[in-house]
Amino acid sequence: MKNYTITVNGTVYEVSVEEGGAGSAPVRAAAPKAAPKAAPAAAPKAAAGAAGSVEVTASVPGKVFKIEANTGATVKAGDPIVILEAMKMEIPVVAPEDGTVASINVAVGDAVESGDVLATMN
Repeated sequence: MKNYTITVNGTVYEVSVEEGGAGSAPVRAAAPKAAPKAAPAAAPKAAAGAAGSVEVTASVPGKVFKIEANTGATVKAGDPIVILEAMKMEIPVVAPEDGTVASINVAVGDAVESGDVLATMN
């Protein structure tokens, strides 16, 4: 039997997979457990005075593929701010609400983890 830890939408599951012969292997999932505490993030690249009150965070680990909005740009909820590349897919990170982009904390090519602050808004 092999044990795996799988995270789905921020919920951590412990999964056990039985190794079997030909055919499908049964899968048993344990009840969700609390996600482990993330290590402290590195200092943001933008100056602290330029940071906004609303954080725009990465939903998945990946690489910054493209930056869609510039600092000072007015955006509506759902407008793309950053495009991430993960598993050869382009994943837009969108504005959570209407506002103005206060800072962009990443550059094209940066590797990011789930929950990292990519930008801030006012």
